[in-house]
Amino acid sequence: MKTSFGPKTLVFPTPVWVVGSYDKEGKPNVMAAAWGGVCCSKPPCVAVSLREATYTHGNIMVRKAFTVNVPSEAHSREADYIGTASGRNVDKFAVTGLTPVRSGIVDAPYVGEFPLVLECRLLRTVEIGLHTQFIGEILDVKADESVIGEGGLPDIEKVKPVIYAPECRTYHGLGRNLGRAYSIGKTIGEER
Repeated sequence: MKTSFGPKTLVFPTPVWVVGSYDKEGKPNVMAAAWGGVCCSKPPCVAVSLREATYTHGNIMVRKAFTVNVPSEAHSREADYIGTASGRNVDKFAVTGLTPVRSGIVDAPYVGEFPLVLECRLLRTVEIGLHTQFIGEILDVKADESVIGEGGLPDIEKVKPVIYAPECRTYHGLGRNLGRAYSIGKTIGEER
């Protein structure tokens, strides 16, 4: 038997992403966002949903670009702070000691200390109730050399991304590897 919780944002996991943007004066800003994910393969795109009241919302509307920065577990405190302060009132880079790096591809900064960064050009916006969904075409992915795995791609166990449990309001690390995608289920039809 299942317990009903009604309509809530109760799904596991959601990412802890730090969205980078420049304001009108060119000041770098970051905000934490959990309402996001991959939304298209070709062209490669991500979507992140932000409330209009956020400082970043206005920045992206003006600059037409943003970065998605994936903090490691080692930077969970900084990511949490970034999600609780407004760039209107404070320089989050200065307070956290993180380094804003100017993208050479899009008009947005990224966080130098975070191991994985997506540089995105704003492709489309969709108004959804309280949020605007920003669909960004990924123009480049940057990863620290230290998180590149054997196959030449970022290794999730080296990136150690932080994940968020909505409604519970808790952060988590990754669990153990369960097997190769598009592989572990192949034997199911053979077993019957």
